[in-house]
Amino acid sequence: MKKIFFFFTMALIFMACKQEVAQNIPVVTDEMMASAVIYEANIRQYSPEGTFDAFTKDIPKLKEMGVDIIWLMPIHEIGIKNRKGSLGSYYSIKDYRSVNHEFGTVEDFKTLVKTAHENGMYVILDWVANHTAWDHAWVTNHPEYYTKDEKGNMIAPFDWTDVAELDFTNEGLRTAMIEDMKYWVTELNVDGFRCDVAAEVPTDFWEKASAELQKTKPLLMLAEAEKPELLKKAFHMQYAWEGHHIFNQLAQGKKKVTEFDAYMDKMDTALEKDDIMMHFVSNHDENSWNGTVKERMGESVELFMALSYTVPGMPLIYNGEEYDMDKRLRFFEKDTIIKEKGKFYDVYKQLNTLKKSTKALHTGKNPADYTRIKTNHNENILAFSREKEGDKLIFIGNFTAQEMDVLVDAEGNFKNYFTAKDENLSKTLSIRLKPWEYKILVK
Repeated sequence: MKKIFFFFTMALIFMACKQEVAQNIPVVTDEMMASAVIYEANIRQYSPEGTFDAFTKDIPKLKEMGVDIIWLMPIHEIGIKNRKGSLGSYYSIKDYRSVNHEFGTVEDFKTLVKTAHENGMYVILDWVANHTAWDHAWVTNHPEYYTKDEKGNMIAPFDWTDVAELDFTNEGLRTAMIEDMKYWVTELNVDGFRCDVAAEVPTDFWEKASAELQKTKPLLMLAEAEKPELLKKAFHMQYAWEGHHIFNQLAQGKKKVTEFDAYMDKMDTALEKDDIMMHFVSNHDENSWNGTVKERMGESVELFMALSYTVPGMPLIYNGEEYDMDKRLRFFEKDTIIKEKGKFYDVYKQLNTLKKSTKALHTGKNPADYTRIKTNHNENILAFSREKEGDKLIFIGNFTAQEMDVLVDAEGNFKNYFTAKDENLSKTLSIRLKPWEYKILVK
């Protein structure tokens, strides 16, 4: 990835380090990105209160679980005109410099960011550049900022009737948008942005915006897109959307492992060495519109959780998944995550520890190697190795609902990460895997 904004000149790094010492603010670095775990927080639904304060109280718990980056879904004031439901969509922004009063005050938000920084964590803000609410001030004061139909009427993108689409051929809009983004970095100390429907906004805008924003401090830029050109200058990480859809289809028996192999090969060709893919079993879109992980993946959920951590990239946890959440969170109304620990809390905690404890799972500027390992059931068994600087990890997973006897084209003595037992791999030694069972072997 030809980044000129993320891997900085020594002068900018020096300035950032001075800021870290002076304000106790962690700086986004290559080292941090190599082993980081990201957590998506839906403030409205995270707690019964649905406030910044309620979420802030849990930040030390998230740190203890192994989270490094907190991605906050949009926290801005929501439009009223053409609103969907009683509370509206987080992605219908009325004022880019506001906070939703239902969540708290600007001071409450500052406390959230400060608490995250004190815990060595980073906060990135969901940024909705493609459209605004119909009652955003720009609709009246700057109608030239908006896309029009042949009759000169402002239009909604797709079927999103609660928002009006912005026109990025307008230079005034571009300047205003960048200034609003700067506000959150310079005044409120956020550490980057997750940019909504990034592929719908021109790449050259993102490149200019990223260049301007990175002058303040090193930031993490995440694109909600799977478009490699966005990673050349503007963004550091993109969604593994196609990979996620393959996860769902594998779980439902609609695809074979070889199709995931083809996806990995395609990404290896399309991306540069230091580009980062974000892998996930759920997010706010998937949970609300396509179903819970149990609905989509059934008994195979843990297998795909483990896969999202061990393939090249950065893993995402959507709030509630650590509590075995089996409900679709309502999108336009108040809902609440039930925080009762089940099976997955400890699994996520162990996977987070693994991500940080072995160089074999590093991503980013100096990533670990990924090598597919042949088996006697390549269509149903996924096996691969990750290796870097003497650390080695092997993943073996049964992606079927049937018990399988597996021969793996690998040899050596390893330790099973979850059981801590020694396991010997041999090309002639069969491994029996239960339905959806996986092994993570390390040395």
